[in-house]
Amino acid sequence: MTPDERPPQPGPSSHGVRTITDAKALSAMANPFRSRMMDALKVDGPSTASALAARTGQAVGSASHHLKVLSEAGLVEEVPELAKDRRERWWRLVDPGTRWSRADFASDTAAVTAAYAAEALALQRQFERVQEWNANAATVPEWDDAAFATQNWMRLSPPEMREMAEEIIEVLVRWSRREVPDDGVERESVFVFSRGFPAQP
Repeated sequence: MTPDERPPQPGPSSHGVRTITDAKALSAMANPFRSRMMDALKVDGPSTASALAARTGQAVGSASHHLKVLSEAGLVEEVPELAKDRRERWWRLVDPGTRWSRADFASDTAAVTAAYAAEALALQRQFERVQEWNANAATVPEWDDAAFATQNWMRLSPPEMREMAEEIIEVLVRWSRREVPDDGVERESVFVFSRGFPAQP
C-alpha cells in the first residue's frame, strides 16, 4: 500500500484525544450505528464484528460494513494478535477520543456539512442518554446520589475558553485512563460530557 492509498489519518493527539483533520473521518462518525460502535469499543475494549452487532442491535454483515468504513477513515484498526484463527477479526479504536474544529474546514463545504452532522448526532445521543438516565435514576439510589449535573455562567475571552476546555479535558482523560484498583468494588461505565459556548440568559 502506497502512502497515497493509506486511509487518511487524523491529526496529532492531545491528552490522547485525536484531532480530526479529514472530512472522511467526520462523515464516518456521522452515522448512529458507527457512533455507537465507537462508544462500545471505548467502553468494552477490542471486539469482533459479531460482538459489536449484538451490542448495538444490528446484523453482523451491517456491523462488518460499518467497521470497514471506520477503518478506511483511520478511526479503527484490526488487532490480529487477538484472533484465535484466520476467520476471526478483532477491532479497536485507533485513539481513545476524537475532537475537531469547524474552523479547520472553513474552505471545504462538504467537510463543514459532515462536521455539523457528526455534532448533531453527538448532541442527540447526549440528550437521549440524559433522558434515559432521568427516567431510571430512582431505581438505583446509590447512583442517583452520585450522579451530577452542573451549569455555570461566566465571562471569558476565546483564549480563556480554550484554556478552560483543555483543563476540563485533562481531568476527564486522567480519570478515564487511570488504573482501576483491584479492590473488589463493582464499577460501571459512566458517561460524562461537557459543553461551553457563548449564550445569553
